[in-house]
Amino acid sequence: MALDRIHKTLTAIICVLGLIGCVQPVPPDLLVALEAIDQDLIALRAPEAAPDEYGQFVHQWVSLKARVQLDDDLIRWPWESSDLENDLRRLYLIGERTVSQLHERQASQHRTAQAKVVRLEAQLHTITSRVESIDGRILLGEKVVQTDLLVKQARSFFEQKDFQRAMQVAEKADHALKAQTVLLNRELGRYADESRIAYWQALAKQTIEWSRIHQSTAIVVSKADRELTLYKSGRKVLSYPVRLGFNGMLEKQFQGDGATPEGRYRVTDKRGQGQTQFYRALALDYPNAEDRRRFEYAKKSGKIGPAKGIGGQIEIHGADNERLAQTLGCVMLDNPNMAVLYEGVSVGTPVTIVGAVTRGNAVALALSELAQRRDEI
Repeated sequence: MALDRIHKTLTAIICVLGLIGCVQPVPPDLLVALEAIDQDLIALRAPEAAPDEYGQFVHQWVSLKARVQLDDDLIRWPWESSDLENDLRRLYLIGERTVSQLHERQASQHRTAQAKVVRLEAQLHTITSRVESIDGRILLGEKVVQTDLLVKQARSFFEQKDFQRAMQVAEKADHALKAQTVLLNRELGRYADESRIAYWQALAKQTIEWSRIHQSTAIVVSKADRELTLYKSGRKVLSYPVRLGFNGMLEKQFQGDGATPEGRYRVTDKRGQGQTQFYRALALDYPNAEDRRRFEYAKKSGKIGPAKGIGGQIEIHGADNERLAQTLGCVMLDNPNMAVLYEGVSVGTPVTIVGAVTRGNAVALALSELAQRRDEI
């Protein structure tokens, strides 16, 4: 130790006298460069993205800075090697390599997260528009809102360059969107079932044939396409768009479920102004014998609770005001169309309400597109 102090003292005296060029143990620009590396690592979220590498870098950097402070007054000969400087340069190279790797990783995460978020936003737009088009929002409830918030959160993290969190939230949104598609398929898949469609087609065909044979009017309502068609003597006279109950696409099970019934009915009464809360109405004979049979069977099998009733008062009607713009299970037309239909039919007119009359109905097409989009994500 004494020899080291003598060496340092002599070196300092010689350097002060200017006899030989002497240098500091660590170039100042090397320390500045290492500080910059440290800042770059923090900016690249190294503590989260590469905790092991960053932990090792920080540990060595703290240790080396302590050595720099201890040797701050040390002056060495130009031909003398500096272990401290060598260690600092090695650390710089390690830090520089880590920064480069993180840049590459971040660029890759940026591309992946961007593609994921963009696809999710497109999927959300598709499912939202399709859900609206097939009156499926009630089925999904708050799930649509929650998924929308997740997608917006993923976008926010992406714009903050927090790609890891963006991907994590995007994964949750992805699962939520797929779950919604599965739910819609479970509840509405019958609209794509060929045997069910064939049954509905047979019902509609029989009704049209009845109209032809009896040279009379008949009505067919397609729930999937939300369309009412009036036939006269077996020929189509007119078609009008309709609205259904708030759960109209489902099979009606009990009173208050908001579903529009399916089956063969007849007009039992024509109700004009003052006889109905709506503009005009055609009362139907729901529930008929077939409806009661299905209802009792569902009760016995436990699908419907014992306190539930079968309901009634199903009509084809117009709307009198905005408060009544959403029917509870009936078939609703705009008032001008209702006026024409009201004058065109009489009590006893057959009314057949089916899920769909074609395989390429609106609900089947929407479900197919949603499934295709789901598989793309």
